[in-house]
Amino acid sequence: MATALALEPIETASVDELRALQLERLRWSVRHAYEGNPRYHAKFDAAGVHPDDLHSLEDLARFPFTTKADLRDAYPFGFFAVPQDKLSRIHASSGTTGRPTVVGYTRRDIETWSGVVARSIHAAGGRPGMKVHIAYGYGLFTGGLGAHYGAEALGCAVIPMSGGQTEKQVQLIGDFRPDLIMVTPSYMLSILDEFQRQGIDPATTSLKTGIFGAEPWTEAMRAEIELAFGISAVDIYGLSEIMGPGVAQECVESKDGPTIWEDHFYPEIIDPVTGDVLPDGEEGELVFTSLTKEAMPVIRYRTRDLTRLLPGTSRTMRRMAKITGRSDDMMIIRGVNVFPTQIEEHILGCAALAPHYLIEITRPSRMDQVKLLVEGRAGIGESDCARDGKRLAQRIKTMIGITVAVDIQPAGSLARSAGKATRVVDLRPKA
Repeated sequence: MATALALEPIETASVDELRALQLERLRWSVRHAYEGNPRYHAKFDAAGVHPDDLHSLEDLARFPFTTKADLRDAYPFGFFAVPQDKLSRIHASSGTTGRPTVVGYTRRDIETWSGVVARSIHAAGGRPGMKVHIAYGYGLFTGGLGAHYGAEALGCAVIPMSGGQTEKQVQLIGDFRPDLIMVTPSYMLSILDEFQRQGIDPATTSLKTGIFGAEPWTEAMRAEIELAFGISAVDIYGLSEIMGPGVAQECVESKDGPTIWEDHFYPEIIDPVTGDVLPDGEEGELVFTSLTKEAMPVIRYRTRDLTRLLPGTSRTMRRMAKITGRSDDMMIIRGVNVFPTQIEEHILGCAALAPHYLIEITRPSRMDQVKLLVEGRAGIGESDCARDGKRLAQRIKTMIGITVAVDIQPAGSLARSAGKATRVVDLRPKA
């Protein structure tokens, strides 16, 4: 029988205790990066700062940012702060948008990572003895393996699947009876479709909890998934550049945004344009500094994720508001800033429409045009779908401020996610 576990002392320590630990670890991490990574040494020198200048947490704002370009320029091994013989694992991204980014871990890093993921699964309601179905990718980047190690560290039995083979996903969920699933929200919708295709009620599975990450999703999507499967859906956050999944986790008892594990990762919110640090509560771009990583410490990494820092509730550590967009996902349509999740929220408010969609942007003349391809729900008549399609276009015009042509597609016709979903196809001429 699964038993409750006590929280780690740092999860409920006082704010003063937490800040003192953060400063101690931050000073170590900045020095380790400076002394071990020649690129950080050069970046700090160019910015006129030195690890000795770090006397308070606020002093971190004096140090330069790290971006994905820094990692790509260092390909393959130029961003490590330890000799290669100290590495236990090396991951490379797919490199579909340029050179791959490479991240690495020492044995201690992997133990740290396993610990924060175990903490995350526990916060989501997981307990030793439970079974966890992991549909995050086990391939080029870090999701599946990070989740796997953490589940095992907690004492769970892991059912490793990775994305794809959706028929097999359904079979194993039925046969192996997992308690939790770790998956992207868009791929959970693909699994939902397969349950329905096979005539199985998804609410009859053994699943009690879904831990969803790797892409922005809305509260409306959470409600859709929870209702269909009869589960509790919570958010996990992480970037491979920072560690992988498990940087932050939503607590099942509050479901009010992911708690950042601040004993290992120090967050800032900055103005994405000026780079100025913003106070807690204001929306901007999330920046992370690692506090305990050995192989590849990262100082002020710009995540491009847009969110706010909020006070702790279930834990002492601060929360981040649910990420519903990234600065590089933002579409600028005739001067209006739009995120796919804004459109998604309105789609999910239409009973006749399914949560499967694709946004196409074109510029046939001087003006941008947006076409929204969205599926009608299976079993719903064409007239009902057309009515909701017209209503959707009106809602988007009124609430978001852009004109879209809504094109209703037959149920099952759009490509399904096998991991992260493609939401936007930009067909505008490149400058």
